[in-house]
Amino acid sequence: MALSVTEISALTRKWPRLKRSFEVYHGDKPRDDAMDALYARFLAGGSLAFDIGSHVGDRIGSFRRCGARVVALEPQPDCASAIRAIFAGDAGVTLLESACGPQPGELTLHVNTANPTVSTASADFLKAADGAAGWEGQIWDREIHVPVTTLDALISQYGVPDFVKIDVEGFEADVLAGLSRPIPALSFEFTTIQRAVAYQCLALIARRGPYRFNIALGESQQMTFAEGLSAEAMEAHIRALPHAANSGDVYAVLA
Repeated sequence: MALSVTEISALTRKWPRLKRSFEVYHGDKPRDDAMDALYARFLAGGSLAFDIGSHVGDRIGSFRRCGARVVALEPQPDCASAIRAIFAGDAGVTLLESACGPQPGELTLHVNTANPTVSTASADFLKAADGAAGWEGQIWDREIHVPVTTLDALISQYGVPDFVKIDVEGFEADVLAGLSRPIPALSFEFTTIQRAVAYQCLALIARRGPYRFNIALGESQQMTFAEGLSAEAMEAHIRALPHAANSGDVYAVLA
């Protein structure tokens, strides 16, 4: 589903701290169309998608428009409540108010109340962001304890997904450490302040099977390469990106 201006306004009144997120991630039709075209490469009617780190659910909406069932994980209470409101009555969306990691249990989530999209379970991410150009003024001012599951556990319960999106602010390698089998396709977010996390993700994925990799910078929803690269070539590409590239998503497809 795509949200109207009226619906976004209603959500903002209910969750004012998420105002920026609603305005950035919902209500932009060209962006939604580009996102749908991108995810249609991996998903169709009857597909299953995992959305790890759903925030305010824009990817859930795209996956549903592609016809996929979605298992979504979002540990922040306000974001989870907003997702429930947005997708109320949609039996194709299963929301778990949980984080994802290398093993089941509990973890500490560092919450940025002014900019919840960069809340993180990674203390190393906080250190990398401290003083980094482009990250000025970001403050993680709250900690909450949240439950943790793993990709393997989700697969055991819901089945093998056709696509997994992972966007967890520097905790991506930890999420992938909880996956012990190849899956058809996935994406993970990277940042230029933590390139080593991207390299760890590439290595973990490559150990699971013969994957090829592509990349979309920022929120462009546009793949950089016409053909997939090896893990080594993708690592070299990320290493060469300027700091100002800031972030993006790496896509892995099982050959």
